[in-house]
Amino acid sequence: MGTRVTAHALYIGDRINTVGFEGEVLSALPLAIRIGEARVAVLFRYGVAVLIGLSPEEEVNFLEALKPRIGGQLARFEEEAAIVTITSETEDQVQAGGPLQLRDMSPDRLLVVADALAKSVVLAHDEREVAKVFEIIEPFAKELADRGRTRRNRKGMLKLLGNALLVQHRVSGRVAVAEKPDVLWDRPDLERLYARLEDEYELKERVDALNRKLAVVAETANTLADIIDTRRSLHLELIIVVLIAVEIIVTFYQIYAAGGH
Repeated sequence: MGTRVTAHALYIGDRINTVGFEGEVLSALPLAIRIGEARVAVLFRYGVAVLIGLSPEEEVNFLEALKPRIGGQLARFEEEAAIVTITSETEDQVQAGGPLQLRDMSPDRLLVVADALAKSVVLAHDEREVAKVFEIIEPFAKELADRGRTRRNRKGMLKLLGNALLVQHRVSGRVAVAEKPDVLWDRPDLERLYARLEDEYELKERVDALNRKLAVVAETANTLADIIDTRRSLHLELIIVVLIAVEIIVTFYQIYAAGGH
C-alpha cells in the first residue's frame, strides 16, 4: 500500500447494504474489501464508507457503483480525511493535527483507523443537524421568555415539534460511539491505537455534548406538546361554555314562550 496514503471517510446515507458485495473481503464486520493491489474500502452499515488509498477518480467510480446499495442517500455528503503514514517508531503514533503514524499498513490497523474516522464523520453530521434544530428553537424560546406566550399557531408548533423529534430519532442510538471496533476482540494489542484515535477525534466528549443537546431538544418537544395540549383544552372549554350558554338561552326562550301562551 505504500508508506503514505489518505483515508477518506464519507457519510453518504442512512444505510449501506453490504450483503453480497463482490471483491476480496478483508473483514466481514465492518465489510472491508481490497480494491486492486493497494487500496481498501471499509463499508459501515450505518451509512459510512471509508476509502483508503484511492485517487479522487477511483473514489468517484466506487461511489457511483455503490449507489444502488445506499438507502436514504444524503444530498450533501459529510466528509473527513486523514493522512496515514508508516512510522519507524515501535508504537503507533497519533499526533494532534498531524498524520496518523502506524507501524504498518495491515488490514487490522486500517480497520481501527476507519472505525474512528467513521464515528467522527457521523458525529459531525449529527452535530450539524442538531444545530439546525437549535436555530429553529431559539426564536421560539426567546418569544416565550419575552412575551410569556407564543404567536405561533398550532400548525407552526407541530412543525417545530416534528423537526425536534425527527432529529432526535435520527441521532439517538444510531451509532454506538462508546463501543470499540470488533477487530479489537482479536487484536487487543491495538487498543492503545484506538484510544489515541478516540482522544484525537474527541469521540467521547462530542457524543456527551450531543446527548446533552438532544436532552434539550427532547425537553423542548415536551414543552411544545404541553402548550398544544393546553391550547386544545382551552378551546374545548370555550366550546363547552358556549354550548352551555346557548342551552341556557334556549331553555329561557322555551320558558318564556310557554308562559306567553
